[in-house]
Amino acid sequence: MKDQFTITIHDSHGIKQFNLHSIFKRFGMYVLVFLIFVFALSGFSIAYLNSSVDIIAAKKNEMNNAYNELKDKNKKLIKTVSVTEETLRLKRNELVSVTDKLSDIENLIGLSSDTDTNLQERVDLAKVTSEEMFALMQHVPNGSPIEYRGITSRFGYRTHPTLHKKEFHRGSDMKAPMKTPIYATADAIVEWASIHKRSGYGNLIILDHSFGFKTYFGHLNKIVVKSGQFIKRGDLIGYTGNSGMSNGPHLHYEVRFIQRALNPFWFVKWNVANYKSIFEKEKNVPWQSLITATTRLHQRTTIPLLSQKVLLSRAR
Repeated sequence: MKDQFTITIHDSHGIKQFNLHSIFKRFGMYVLVFLIFVFALSGFSIAYLNSSVDIIAAKKNEMNNAYNELKDKNKKLIKTVSVTEETLRLKRNELVSVTDKLSDIENLIGLSSDTDTNLQERVDLAKVTSEEMFALMQHVPNGSPIEYRGITSRFGYRTHPTLHKKEFHRGSDMKAPMKTPIYATADAIVEWASIHKRSGYGNLIILDHSFGFKTYFGHLNKIVVKSGQFIKRGDLIGYTGNSGMSNGPHLHYEVRFIQRALNPFWFVKWNVANYKSIFEKEKNVPWQSLITATTRLHQRTTIPLLSQKVLLSRAR
């Protein structure tokens, strides 16, 4: 009976004994060991799964943080792109406006708007031309010296209003009430600023401009400049009157080039808008060489220094 074992059970009905073969004992041990192994494996798996869940949760948080950062960067990028597009739109509008204004300037100074020429070349050409125009109109008389109200006696032959004889009228008599302000029509040095009895111009101002030009302002009521004074274009020089041989208040205005009397009317009407008109109206002035000369005044030039030896030789 060594291959058997007895199981005794005590209860209220008495004692019961069961005899089992030893194989069942072994089977029970194996089952017990198996269950212990299963429980141990389950515990390890649960612990491993919990650790994996924590790792996955941490990675999920990292991904969420990275997503939020990308989302913020995307918002900033969208905002930057929007600002850039708005800036480009404004710059495009400015470029269109500048191009339109450049076309107006080109038309004003007589340049053709060549669509094949790039914008920088057009700007450079307009700049050079405008500099020439500015230089010329700064030094050569242009525009009206008084508020323009018309001409009472034109340039050329006429019957003198007080002498009643035919003579050549060297200027234009410009209509003006007494004490109308008179302004210089170009940069100049005051050559004469006093009464001029011999000419009959009464109170007379003579302005000596650059390159041989002079302007005369006769029959003035009051003179506010002095001989030798340098004045700029647009400066007040006096007031109209009725002095000298005059039959009423007006301004006698002359423009002369190397002592040759020119028709002042073309110079009175000359301005930026009709810049080229004077070249056709007044043929007695070498305009091309004059433009070159005036432009050089506004360019930077370097005057070479003479060596001491040259200076000494010239001194001898």
